[in-house]
Amino acid sequence: MDVIIPAVKAMQGRGFNLVGPLPGDTIFSPNNLMDADVVLAMSHDQGLAPFKFATFGGGVNVTLGLPMIRTSVDHGTALNIAGKGIADPLSMIAALDLATKMATNARGTSST
Repeated sequence: MDVIIPAVKAMQGRGFNLVGPLPGDTIFSPNNLMDADVVLAMSHDQGLAPFKFATFGGGVNVTLGLPMIRTSVDHGTALNIAGKGIADPLSMIAALDLATKMATNARGTSST
């Protein structure tokens, strides 16, 4: 209440279209995600468990506040299938694609 709500209000005042805070147990409902570009979770467990459930295999996790771009897949390490040639690369491709788009935007050039 002392940090998140004032931050949301300040960003809204600067023209950003955002809502919150929202309860962690309902944020990933279809109605809340319908028009969302991003969900910002305050902790790993609050956000990634439902995120993985909702997007497994196609979602991308982005860590903000770092001096570099960091994206990652929405699944674990899959050690049980490592080296078997059966892994699905789609989440990795999505993570690399988003990182590329973020880097392009950071440079101020258009992406192709």
